[in-house]
Amino acid sequence: MGLITEVLLLPFAPVRGSFWAVRQVLTEAERQYYDPAAVRAELARLEQRLEAGEIDEEEFDRLEDELLDRLEISARRSTGTGDGRTG
Repeated sequence: MGLITEVLLLPFAPVRGSFWAVRQVLTEAERQYYDPAAVRAELARLEQRLEAGEIDEEEFDRLEDELLDRLEISARRSTGTGDGRTG
């Protein structure tokens, strides 16, 4: 950007900075949400809950499907074959 553009856009610097910060937080949250190690740990905890009788088979299947979807999205994101979004 040129000097004149920078001067004209200076009043919007706090807004641009805020958007940057929000994007950084969102990026990190998505990284943690789709982290394969975290998803596998959640799958293990889910199985423990089933074995302990805390959840029934139907709830286990529903939650397991959600976690497996996250794992699949994570694999697509890491190979670059998709945008990581469903639907």
